[in-house]
Amino acid sequence: MPELPEVEAVRRQLEPVMRGATFDRVIVRRPDLRRPFPPRFAARLRGQGVRELNRRGKYLLADLSSDETLIVHLGMSGAFRVNGSRVDEDIHDHVAFVMSSGAVVTFNDPRRFGLMDLAATASLDEHPSIGALGPEPLSREFNAVSLARALARKTIALKVALLDQRVVAGVGNIYASEALHLARLSPSSPAGTMASSDGSPHEAAFRLTAAIKRVLRAAIARQGGYRASRFRVYDREDERCFTPACTGLIARVDQAGRSTFFCPVCQRPQARRRSTV
Repeated sequence: MPELPEVEAVRRQLEPVMRGATFDRVIVRRPDLRRPFPPRFAARLRGQGVRELNRRGKYLLADLSSDETLIVHLGMSGAFRVNGSRVDEDIHDHVAFVMSSGAVVTFNDPRRFGLMDLAATASLDEHPSIGALGPEPLSREFNAVSLARALARKTIALKVALLDQRVVAGVGNIYASEALHLARLSPSSPAGTMASSDGSPHEAAFRLTAAIKRVLRAAIARQGGYRASRFRVYDREDERCFTPACTGLIARVDQAGRSTFFCPVCQRPQARRRSTV
């Protein structure tokens, strides 16, 4: 499933042809994706301009002149394609936006786990998909203090906790593994070890928030992508750890039904330190 860097790459791909343009035609070829399209979906978009094209976590948000926001989630297999003026009819092309910019923006989704919805912009934070999201990981609001507060007293594994979009928005399976390796933290450590008994952050929380920001910025800079050669641990089982002077080989375990990649040498679980305060 695309994570924050890949969704940001899609946003940047679509922005030049959608921002400032209007929907001349909207072609919807089926009644639903993961969920049914909202009532009068095509009619509510037609003739509306796109003021801004933003991203919130793994969601694309098109701010419309109708004071509604088009909410898009790519799901597991969703992808956008930008054509000239040609409207394709591939079996998995479920929605086509014909823009006044002259581009046709087509949404292709073989598994149909994507999502499209419309919501009033003024109450967007009350939308069930958007309102529950945690802080953006590249924002100032996401820091060691906010992470420790979100994870305090949680006993689930740290890697599993990071996949909870209420803790931090946009981080998924790949970049959680990457950040934990960079921070040299065990994915199986209890999530609550990021915080002291009073909820203040341990030193590890500072390392982890810095690592999350670093791996996401690096991935955005290379425009997303899933080539294994670009990853520190993800999809590198039995290969040598990249950490200098580390002799470990990357291992894989299942956590909450997802594959976690880590180095058992430089990411060994450490005993929780007692607060000296």
